Amino acid sequence: MAGISLLGIPHDENSSYLRGAAAAPALIRRELQSDAHSSWSETGFDLTDRFVDHGDIDFTGAGDPWERIEAEVGRALDAGHPLISLGGDHAIAWPVLRAVRRRHPSLTIVQIDAHPDIYPAYQDNLRSHTSSFARIMEEQLADRLIQIGLRTLNDDLRDQIGRFGVEVVEARHFSEGLRLELKTPVYLSVDLDGLDPAFAPGVSHREPGGLSTRQLISLIQGIDQRIVAADVVEYNSSQDVSNLTALVAAKLVKEIAGMMLKTNGATAG
Repeated sequence: MAGISLLGIPHDENSSYLRGAAAAPALIRRELQSDAHSSWSETGFDLTDRFVDHGDIDFTGAGDPWERIEAEVGRALDAGHPLISLGGDHAIAWPVLRAVRRRHPSLTIVQIDAHPDIYPAYQDNLRSHTSSFARIMEEQLADRLIQIGLRTLNDDLRDQIGRFGVEVVEARHFSEGLRLELKTPVYLSVDLDGLDPAFAPGVSHREPGGLSTRQLISLIQGIDQRIVAADVVEYNSSQDVSNLTALVAAKLVKEIAGMMLKTNGATAG
Protein backbone atom coordinates (compact mmCIF):
# COMPACT_ATOMS: atom_id res chain seq x y z
CA MET A 1 0.00 0.00 0.00
CA ALA A 2 1.30 3.44 -0.93
CA GLY A 3 2.17 5.61 2.04
CA ILE A 4 2.85 9.18 3.06
CA SER A 5 5.87 10.08 5.18
CA LEU A 6 5.52 12.52 8.08
CA LEU A 7 8.42 14.34 9.70
CA GLY A 8 8.19 16.82 12.55
CA ILE A 9 10.57 19.80 12.44
CA PRO A 10 10.13 21.51 15.84
CA HIS A 11 12.25 24.59 15.17
CA ASP A 12 11.29 28.25 15.54
CA GLU A 13 14.54 30.02 16.43
CA ASN A 14 14.32 32.17 13.30
CA SER A 15 10.88 33.58 14.05
CA SER A 16 10.93 37.37 13.96
CA TYR A 17 8.07 38.10 16.35
CA LEU A 18 6.60 35.32 18.50
CA ARG A 19 8.02 31.91 19.33
CA GLY A 20 5.83 28.85 19.74
CA ALA A 21 5.79 27.09 16.36
CA ALA A 22 8.34 24.54 17.60
CA ALA A 23 5.59 22.92 19.67
CA ALA A 24 3.33 22.38 16.66
CA PRO A 25 4.21 18.90 15.32
CA ALA A 26 2.95 17.00 18.38
CA LEU A 27 -0.25 19.05 18.52
CA ILE A 28 -1.02 18.50 14.83
CA ARG A 29 -0.37 14.76 15.21
CA ARG A 30 -2.79 14.65 18.15
CA GLU A 31 -5.56 15.94 15.90
CA LEU A 32 -4.58 13.58 13.10
CA GLN A 33 -4.90 10.63 15.48
CA SER A 34 -8.04 11.78 17.28
CA ASP A 35 -11.09 9.54 17.15
CA ALA A 36 -13.18 12.71 16.90
CA HIS A 37 -12.32 13.11 13.23
CA SER A 38 -12.64 11.02 10.09
CA SER A 39 -9.50 9.30 8.83
CA TRP A 40 -10.63 9.73 5.21
CA SER A 41 -9.61 12.49 2.84
CA GLU A 42 -12.34 14.16 0.84
CA THR A 43 -10.80 12.64 -2.29
CA GLY A 44 -11.61 9.11 -1.11
CA PHE A 45 -8.46 7.82 0.62
CA ASP A 46 -8.60 6.11 4.01
CA LEU A 47 -5.46 7.41 5.72
CA THR A 48 -5.68 5.10 8.75
CA ASP A 49 -2.57 3.09 7.85
CA ARG A 50 -1.08 5.38 5.21
CA PHE A 51 1.17 7.59 7.33
CA VAL A 52 4.77 6.53 7.88
CA ASP A 53 5.80 8.74 10.80
CA HIS A 54 9.52 9.44 11.08
CA GLY A 55 9.08 11.29 14.37
CA ASP A 56 10.54 14.69 15.21
CA ILE A 57 14.03 15.90 14.42
CA ASP A 58 16.09 16.19 17.61
CA PHE A 59 17.84 19.55 17.76
CA THR A 60 19.56 19.02 21.09
CA GLY A 61 23.33 18.95 21.08
CA ALA A 62 25.89 20.46 18.75
CA GLY A 63 25.66 20.84 15.02
CA ASP A 64 24.06 23.10 12.47
CA PRO A 65 20.24 22.74 12.57
CA TRP A 66 20.06 23.34 8.82
CA GLU A 67 22.40 20.43 8.11
CA ARG A 68 20.35 18.24 10.44
CA ILE A 69 17.08 19.17 8.73
CA GLU A 70 18.50 18.53 5.27
CA ALA A 71 19.90 15.15 6.32
CA GLU A 72 16.74 13.98 8.13
CA VAL A 73 14.49 15.08 5.27
CA GLY A 74 16.76 13.17 2.91
CA ARG A 75 16.43 10.04 5.02
CA ALA A 76 12.65 10.38 5.10
CA LEU A 77 12.53 10.82 1.32
CA ASP A 78 14.70 7.72 0.89
CA ALA A 79 11.78 5.70 2.26
CA GLY A 80 10.21 6.29 -1.15
CA HIS A 81 7.01 8.06 -0.11
CA PRO A 82 5.91 11.67 -0.62
CA LEU A 83 6.78 13.68 2.48
CA ILE A 84 4.80 16.15 4.60
CA SER A 85 6.96 18.14 7.01
CA LEU A 86 5.28 19.58 10.10
CA GLY A 87 6.92 22.85 11.20
CA GLY A 88 8.14 24.79 12.93
CA ASP A 89 8.36 28.24 11.40
CA HIS A 90 8.67 28.89 7.67
CA ALA A 91 12.44 29.16 7.84
CA ILE A 92 12.61 25.36 7.66
CA ALA A 93 11.47 25.36 4.02
CA TRP A 94 14.99 26.29 2.90
CA PRO A 95 16.86 23.20 4.18
CA VAL A 96 13.86 20.97 3.40
CA LEU A 97 13.93 22.07 -0.23
CA ARG A 98 17.66 21.44 -0.48
CA ALA A 99 16.95 17.76 0.13
CA VAL A 100 13.84 17.68 -2.08
CA ARG A 101 15.56 19.39 -5.02
CA ARG A 102 18.33 16.78 -5.18
CA ARG A 103 15.67 14.19 -5.94
CA HIS A 104 13.55 16.31 -8.29
CA PRO A 105 15.45 18.23 -10.99
CA SER A 106 12.13 19.69 -12.19
CA LEU A 107 10.11 21.30 -9.42
CA THR A 108 7.46 23.98 -8.90
CA ILE A 109 6.78 25.46 -5.47
CA VAL A 110 3.19 26.42 -4.70
CA GLN A 111 3.30 28.58 -1.58
CA ILE A 112 0.20 29.60 0.38
CA ASP A 113 1.04 32.56 2.59
CA ALA A 114 0.07 36.03 3.77
CA HIS A 115 3.74 37.00 3.37
CA PRO A 116 6.18 36.25 0.53
CA ASP A 117 9.05 35.53 2.97
CA ILE A 118 11.46 36.88 0.42
CA TYR A 119 13.29 39.74 2.15
CA PRO A 120 17.05 39.71 1.41
CA ALA A 121 17.44 39.41 5.19
CA TYR A 122 15.48 40.48 8.24
CA GLN A 123 17.00 41.81 11.45
CA ASP A 124 20.37 40.82 9.94
CA ASN A 125 19.33 37.15 9.95
CA LEU A 126 19.79 35.41 6.60
CA ARG A 127 17.86 32.44 7.99
CA SER A 128 14.86 34.47 9.14
CA HIS A 129 11.48 32.97 8.39
CA THR A 130 10.84 36.20 6.47
CA SER A 131 13.75 35.42 4.09
CA SER A 132 13.55 31.70 3.42
CA PHE A 133 12.26 31.99 -0.14
CA ALA A 134 14.97 34.47 -1.06
CA ARG A 135 17.52 31.80 -0.14
CA ILE A 136 15.50 29.13 -1.96
CA MET A 137 15.43 31.13 -5.18
CA GLU A 138 19.08 32.20 -4.90
CA GLU A 139 20.05 28.54 -4.71
CA GLN A 140 17.71 27.66 -7.59
CA LEU A 141 15.92 25.04 -5.54
CA ALA A 142 12.87 25.26 -7.81
CA ASP A 143 12.11 26.16 -11.43
CA ARG A 144 9.03 28.19 -10.50
CA LEU A 145 7.67 29.80 -7.38
CA ILE A 146 3.95 30.57 -7.25
CA GLN A 147 2.79 32.50 -4.18
CA ILE A 148 -0.92 32.64 -3.38
CA GLY A 149 -2.75 34.67 -0.75
CA LEU A 150 -0.23 37.49 -0.26
CA ARG A 151 -1.55 40.63 1.40
CA THR A 152 1.48 42.33 2.97
CA LEU A 153 3.53 43.53 0.00
CA ASN A 154 5.71 46.62 0.09
CA ASP A 155 8.18 48.09 -2.43
CA ASP A 156 11.13 46.05 -1.13
CA LEU A 157 9.18 42.82 -1.44
CA ARG A 158 7.88 43.71 -4.89
CA ASP A 159 11.48 44.32 -6.00
CA GLN A 160 12.46 40.87 -4.76
CA ILE A 161 9.46 39.27 -6.45
CA GLY A 162 10.52 40.89 -9.73
CA ARG A 163 14.14 39.89 -9.23
CA PHE A 164 13.28 36.21 -8.88
CA GLY A 165 10.41 36.11 -11.36
CA VAL A 166 7.93 34.96 -8.73
CA GLU A 167 4.35 34.41 -9.90
CA VAL A 168 1.93 36.00 -7.45
CA VAL A 169 -1.81 35.73 -6.84
CA GLU A 170 -2.50 38.30 -4.15
CA ALA A 171 -5.42 37.62 -1.83
CA ARG A 172 -7.30 40.58 -3.30
CA HIS A 173 -7.12 38.94 -6.73
CA PHE A 174 -7.88 35.39 -5.61
CA SER A 175 -10.99 33.93 -7.22
CA GLU A 176 -13.00 30.78 -6.66
CA GLY A 177 -11.98 27.95 -8.93
CA LEU A 178 -8.41 29.17 -9.43
CA ARG A 179 -6.51 26.54 -11.41
CA LEU A 180 -2.76 26.56 -11.77
CA GLU A 181 -1.00 25.73 -15.03
CA LEU A 182 1.52 23.26 -13.65
CA LYS A 183 4.03 21.33 -15.75
CA THR A 184 6.36 19.72 -13.19
CA PRO A 185 6.21 17.90 -9.86
CA VAL A 186 5.06 20.16 -7.04
CA TYR A 187 6.32 21.13 -3.61
CA LEU A 188 3.40 22.56 -1.62
CA SER A 189 4.28 24.99 1.19
CA VAL A 190 1.39 25.95 3.45
CA ASP A 191 1.90 28.76 5.95
CA LEU A 192 -1.22 28.71 8.09
CA ASP A 193 -1.32 32.51 8.15
CA GLY A 194 -2.27 32.30 4.48
CA LEU A 195 -5.72 31.57 5.86
CA ASP A 196 -7.81 34.37 7.28
CA PRO A 197 -7.43 34.57 11.08
CA ALA A 198 -11.12 33.72 11.39
CA PHE A 199 -10.21 30.21 10.24
CA ALA A 200 -6.70 29.94 11.71
CA PRO A 201 -6.14 32.30 14.63
CA GLY A 202 -3.26 30.23 16.03
CA VAL A 203 -0.40 31.85 14.12
CA SER A 204 2.29 34.33 15.11
CA HIS A 205 1.51 36.89 12.40
CA ARG A 206 -2.25 37.24 11.93
CA GLU A 207 -3.18 39.10 8.77
CA PRO A 208 -6.90 39.68 8.05
CA GLY A 209 -8.27 39.25 4.54
CA GLY A 210 -6.99 35.77 3.76
CA LEU A 211 -8.35 32.58 2.24
CA SER A 212 -11.02 30.44 3.83
CA THR A 213 -10.31 26.83 4.74
CA ARG A 214 -12.65 25.73 1.95
CA GLN A 215 -10.86 27.89 -0.63
CA LEU A 216 -7.49 26.45 0.35
CA ILE A 217 -8.72 22.86 0.29
CA SER A 218 -10.25 23.42 -3.15
CA LEU A 219 -6.97 24.88 -4.37
CA ILE A 220 -5.06 21.84 -3.09
CA GLN A 221 -7.57 19.49 -4.68
CA GLY A 222 -7.10 21.27 -8.01
CA ILE A 223 -3.39 20.44 -8.30
CA ASP A 224 -3.00 18.12 -11.26
CA GLN A 225 0.71 17.30 -11.07
CA ARG A 226 2.50 14.98 -8.64
CA ILE A 227 2.85 16.49 -5.18
CA VAL A 228 6.19 15.07 -4.07
CA ALA A 229 6.63 16.95 -0.79
CA ALA A 230 4.92 19.57 1.35
CA ASP A 231 5.17 21.49 4.56
CA VAL A 232 2.57 22.85 6.95
CA VAL A 233 4.14 25.56 9.09
CA GLU A 234 3.69 28.45 11.55
CA TYR A 235 1.09 26.93 13.86
CA ASN A 236 1.46 28.69 17.22
CA SER A 237 -0.75 27.12 19.90
CA SER A 238 -0.21 30.05 22.28
CA GLN A 239 -2.30 32.16 19.91
CA ASP A 240 -4.94 29.52 19.15
CA VAL A 241 -8.62 29.54 20.09
CA SER A 242 -10.29 26.29 21.22
CA ASN A 243 -7.64 24.26 19.35
CA LEU A 244 -9.20 25.44 16.09
CA THR A 245 -5.96 25.96 14.17
CA ALA A 246 -4.53 22.57 15.14
CA LEU A 247 -7.70 20.99 13.77
CA VAL A 248 -7.41 23.02 10.56
CA ALA A 249 -3.74 22.04 10.20
CA ALA A 250 -4.59 18.34 10.60
CA LYS A 251 -7.41 18.66 8.05
CA LEU A 252 -4.98 20.23 5.57
CA VAL A 253 -2.45 17.45 6.20
CA LYS A 254 -5.14 14.88 5.38
CA GLU A 255 -6.19 16.65 2.20
CA ILE A 256 -2.57 17.11 1.08
CA ALA A 257 -1.95 13.42 1.80
CA GLY A 258 -5.01 12.44 -0.22
CA MET A 259 -3.83 14.50 -3.16
CA MET A 260 -0.31 13.10 -2.86
CA LEU A 261 -1.75 9.61 -3.15
CA LYS A 262 -4.02 10.60 -6.02
CA THR A 263 -1.37 12.41 -8.06
CA ASN A 264 1.16 9.65 -7.46
CA GLY A 265 -1.24 7.02 -8.83
CA ALA A 266 -2.43 5.28 -5.66
CA THR A 267 -5.78 3.51 -5.57
CA ALA A 268 -8.48 5.19 -3.47
CA GLY A 269 -10.00 3.50 -0.49
